[in-house]
Amino acid sequence: MSSAPKRRRGLVALAAAVTATAATAGVMVLTNPGRDASADGHKPKGPPTTTEITRTDLVQSKTVDGRLDYAQRRAVKSPVEGTITNAAQPGKTVSLGQRLYERDARPVVLLYGPTPMFRAMKAGTRGPDVLQLERNLRDLGFGSGLYVDVRYDEATKAAVKAWQKSLGVTANGEIGRGDVVFQRGPVRVVSADAALADPIGPDKAVLTVASTKPVVRASLDEADRALAANGTKVEIAMPGGGTRRGKVSGVAAPEDSESAGDGAAASGGSPEDGIDVEITLDDGAKLREEDRQGTLSVKFVSESRKDVLTVPVEAVVALREGGYGLELVQGARTRMVAVETGLTADGRIEVSGSGLAEGMKVGAAEQ
Repeated sequence: MSSAPKRRRGLVALAAAVTATAATAGVMVLTNPGRDASADGHKPKGPPTTTEITRTDLVQSKTVDGRLDYAQRRAVKSPVEGTITNAAQPGKTVSLGQRLYERDARPVVLLYGPTPMFRAMKAGTRGPDVLQLERNLRDLGFGSGLYVDVRYDEATKAAVKAWQKSLGVTANGEIGRGDVVFQRGPVRVVSADAALADPIGPDKAVLTVASTKPVVRASLDEADRALAANGTKVEIAMPGGGTRRGKVSGVAAPEDSESAGDGAAASGGSPEDGIDVEITLDDGAKLREEDRQGTLSVKFVSESRKDVLTVPVEAVVALREGGYGLELVQGARTRMVAVETGLTADGRIEVSGSGLAEGMKVGAAEQ
């Protein structure tokens, strides 16, 4: 029996070694490469079966289930004790100047800024928190005659009084520590962690918020950690139909961990828990309501090759002289040619070499 099919079957057993980064090794010098199989005067014996060289795209990928979520999930706590008199509304988007919830019949209002609310503010207070308060007052239309700086002066006090009157609260010109919540922009209320009439304080989350930017979360096995690298391309089959594209934007902290409160990236869970990956969609189009329901199919694309020549993996022969080859079939004649191999995906492997062309017939191992 010809040694080529034996060597071919041997390559199939080693196909796992021809991985995503695989087989780009150059072919070593062959003994009489390209020699006709009948050159020794014996009647040639053809391969067990044949297949064709095709030109196509190869994509190495892994598909897992995913779910829709929102980025930068974090908990909001009350710095002062009190009672919930109007609970947050899950699913609601809250913007500048709007109420997040009410404590002791007093609205707790969302303002924008990177500095958290860490103290009460009144006339004489100075600092970056005052600066961002004044910016918010100006943007809300209460900044007439207000010079925006780090000083809480009489003009700031007057602007605060005007704002407090619009909210229907006592207009004393001072900002209590629990009166506002600073966030970097609009937020979506993910959950109301405190219900009506619940006592609240510094140790208990009142609500959980996230940014208004939708993301997709999916879990990968520890063995697939390479796919969790920032920038890995992803294709998402939406429950409402159609496909959206995106990229891995980070590895998220487990939702029940302390670090989830500030939306910071973490190293992910333990190997047993897998890796929780956050994916940002490429376009900013709004999601349809049907896309918010059900499970998403998330395909991580680790590597791809466009418009390349491919053959089934079992068609490639491990050559005795080293490297790889294909057994070209031309009518009743066959000849072995050296090839270089590339990406492997879905049972096919990229091949290149002198004289190879789409549609050529090559030998393959029996299935």
